Amino acid sequence: MSERTAPPPVDLPALKRRLGGTGVWLGSISTAPAAEARRAATAIERLGYSTLWFGETPNSKEALANAAVLLCATERLILATGIANIYGRDATAAANGARTLIDAWPERFVLGLGVSHAPLVTSRGHDYSRPVSAMRAYLDTMDATVFGFPLTEEAPRLLAALRPKMLELAATRAQGAHPYFVTPEHTAKARRILGPDPVLAPEQAVVVDTDSERARATARHYMALYLALPNYLNNLRDLGFSDADFEEGGSDALVDAIVPTGDAETVAERVRAHYPAGADHVAVQPLARTLDRQLEQLRLLAPLLIG
Repeated sequence: MSERTAPPPVDLPALKRRLGGTGVWLGSISTAPAAEARRAATAIERLGYSTLWFGETPNSKEALANAAVLLCATERLILATGIANIYGRDATAAANGARTLIDAWPERFVLGLGVSHAPLVTSRGHDYSRPVSAMRAYLDTMDATVFGFPLTEEAPRLLAALRPKMLELAATRAQGAHPYFVTPEHTAKARRILGPDPVLAPEQAVVVDTDSERARATARHYMALYLALPNYLNNLRDLGFSDADFEEGGSDALVDAIVPTGDAETVAERVRAHYPAGADHVAVQPLARTLDRQLEQLRLLAPLLIG
């Protein structure tokens, strides 16, 4: 970006304050009709959560357009992509799209970027052989993109990062990291790699349900997709899990580590475990069959996590 149009650097302490300690990660908002998604976003805002994260897949809404829809529907809520796939749009489009949103809604958009996973990338005709190098080149192009008029702020960006090389890139070329499908132990490891200043905002899936058998079944249904993806399996191995933990939908130990279940206080205690481990912000993902049930879990957790 040229000096003429370069906005001020992102103020990390201010960004952390805006994100708040606890946000919401809601994958269903990327596949729900617009009216339902708007209703969910306004409900989350009324509950007091400060940030709403949502994903992007080849079969979901496009991430930046989805952010605009949800920003229009809310007044204060920060919208964060978790993540926008770098293979879904070129770097110039990502840079200018993020700047378009931050210009229209100051301080209310965060661009989460990720390399996704080999099966989802190669099926689109792209090469996945060097994901860290691909991300670095993508960021280089973003930074070289000149916007059409001066901005008062840059859109913050976080990288979907699990393992050391991508975490190091998140520390040096972004405002921090947004790890997904992780534990508080991973949060501690990520903080050591990132250093003290970058934002660390892990996702934490939960099931507020005191029927342990039913809750674990809900967790296993959610985990099935991720236990088929090498990136997540390799990260879990780094955390001490073995291939035996990945069989038959995941061992009880693995399921309980990835998706805490129980009453609201039990679940909230596990979410809070990320903070002493080094998290600045935790994106809570309630697991349930319907959007209304997800919102009900968020309602039960709100008084325990927001304040």
